[in-house]
Amino acid sequence: MSVYAIWNNKGGVGKSYLTFQIACEYARTHPNENVLVVDMCPQANSSSMLLGGIEAGERNLEVLSGMTPPRTISGYIADRIVSPYVNTNSGANYLTQIHSLNAWVPRNLFLVCGDEELEMQAAGIRLACSAGPADSWRIVHTWISDLIDDVKHSWNQENITVFIDCNPSFTIYTELAIAASDRLILPFSADGSSKRAVRSVLSLVYGVLRRPGQSQSEFFRNIERYRMALPQIYSYVGNRLTQMNNSSASAFRTVVLEIFGEVFRVWQADPSNFCVHPNGNPAPTSRTGFRAMFEAQINDANTASVVSGALGIPICRLTAGTKNFAGRQVQVNQSQLDKQLPNIRDFVASIE
Repeated sequence: MSVYAIWNNKGGVGKSYLTFQIACEYARTHPNENVLVVDMCPQANSSSMLLGGIEAGERNLEVLSGMTPPRTISGYIADRIVSPYVNTNSGANYLTQIHSLNAWVPRNLFLVCGDEELEMQAAGIRLACSAGPADSWRIVHTWISDLIDDVKHSWNQENITVFIDCNPSFTIYTELAIAASDRLILPFSADGSSKRAVRSVLSLVYGVLRRPGQSQSEFFRNIERYRMALPQIYSYVGNRLTQMNNSSASAFRTVVLEIFGEVFRVWQADPSNFCVHPNGNPAPTSRTGFRAMFEAQINDANTASVVSGALGIPICRLTAGTKNFAGRQVQVNQSQLDKQLPNIRDFVASIE
């Protein structure tokens, strides 16, 4: 039971889709636990999927964000900006039990949904990092940890599993999400820019320098200054990968090998940046063992992936057949579901 940040310093890698799928599958396979999703992305894409997809989900988002105060992450952040250095103990006020709005989602899955107002609040968060006591940066960077503690208290549970969907840009609210996390899941896509994005993650969060004279991020320097813990890398995940023909498969292998090289060098330099999976296997001692533990692949289910997100139906509950959304009929084939469902199940089975 840990707090997982799903983040890459690049858009379009499917992090919100991955958050949606793994949170639903984890909740389904752990029915006796309450599971929390915190959407720290202003686009609120994972919230939209969880709340019912592109039609019902968007309507539900509008309702939640229109409440007074908004039952969103921005409602909570507004509380904290007013009282930045004293815990308001209000995090549980912003919870939504998703099943009440989307019956396809397990009853034990809860959400603090995303909100576009988070962009407007960024300046206030940054100001709070420097306008107060000497350790104001540290205090502000515990806001999301405080929210999670509030939820634990309201549920009377000491340990819960949390998935945080992060914004691609390394904004101040992304920093808060990373600072609250124990473990990092790093999704990537099979394109050349993914390697640069992974390098950026390793630099921004873990202080890995790519060239002589490069400056370390303010985030990394302050984490060190205040002796705060960083999330350990749990997995790097090739997400919604399309392997339709030999050329795309070859391109995919090239990207994966390059990203493996980047991440493996960090392991060699400092294994403490990684979380050895709690599956009974020892820490890997070879390149093969490292990839077996830390690398995962989620194949694209093509139309089924689109339908799953658009209707807010987790892939584990989506069935083959004709589906209707946005005034259109689309066909989901069982072969499409079979491409992705085993990957999701296997990956979630590796999550503690």
